Amino acid sequence: MDPETPQHHPIASDLETVPMIVTKTDLDDVLPLVARGKVRDIYMVDEETLLFVATDRVSAYDVVMGNGIPNKGVLLTLLSTHWFSLLSAAHPTLKTHFLTLSLPPSIPLPHQPLLLHRSMQVRKCEVFPIEAIVRGYITGSAWKEYRERGTVHGIPLEPGLRECEKFPNGPLYTPSTKAEQGMHDENIHPDKAISHVGSTYAPQMATLALSLYTTAHDYALSKGLIIADTKFEFGLDSTTTPPSIILVDEVLTPDSSRFWPLDRYEPGRPQESFDKQYLRNWLTEDGLGGKKGLEMPGWVVEKTEEKYREAFETLTGKTLREFVGEVAKERK
Repeated sequence: MDPETPQHHPIASDLETVPMIVTKTDLDDVLPLVARGKVRDIYMVDEETLLFVATDRVSAYDVVMGNGIPNKGVLLTLLSTHWFSLLSAAHPTLKTHFLTLSLPPSIPLPHQPLLLHRSMQVRKCEVFPIEAIVRGYITGSAWKEYRERGTVHGIPLEPGLRECEKFPNGPLYTPSTKAEQGMHDENIHPDKAISHVGSTYAPQMATLALSLYTTAHDYALSKGLIIADTKFEFGLDSTTTPPSIILVDEVLTPDSSRFWPLDRYEPGRPQESFDKQYLRNWLTEDGLGGKKGLEMPGWVVEKTEEKYREAFETLTGKTLREFVGEVAKERK
């Protein structure tokens, strides 16, 4: 393992008091590395199982920062498991790749404290090459396109919409292609998804993404948060006949979604956000967007961690310590 502060372990007894920052893992002597993304290190457990390890790396403008956000990987992993459970209960036929938060037995004891709570075993599957984005409110790149052309992902919309306004006819399915790391994804019209995933699965993905977003949006509203938009990823479960769509990757986290506080929501202006907005603002204001080899100043790290933690606690109704304690009890 290669943490920034190896003397501290993210276990239940000290998660709240001594944050751990893990920006890279090294299990090559135990499990083969499959991929290293912007946030996750993925290892092969066996022919049917992968180990997803969420590090504390953080990226903006397609560049990974040199330092990380304390406990970010733990927050992302545990929030994803919360959503997997909630969505599966609301949609009984939903299949997900999540298997367990328990570590594989092959992980040596010295490695385990650094991997606990930020790792999940998932079933291996073929992942579709598009991101299934659902937008409930017009903001970000959608707002920019609408102002320029009156469309969102090529979908014509009525005139007169205000920034951050809820789409009057319901959420939009607005997929994008997946680019290689360091490159930009391409927003596409929903009809073009067929050329990437086929005519059988494209409409199924659209319907499922919209349904999951609606469930999550309604739940978040009851907790005082607006999910303005989110990105789902889907894979193909070839063990069923016929093969079926399966929900994969992280789900409805501050890295994959835009969360706004309901009590401060006001259309017609940019909203406060529970994500890495402090990081993006710092990069933009200092003219550093897209520059490599940067380390975040302490105040950006602190404010970003606060926002991730606040989103987690608002959505789960538990502190990180409480959630980790419940996970530990379930393992016994």
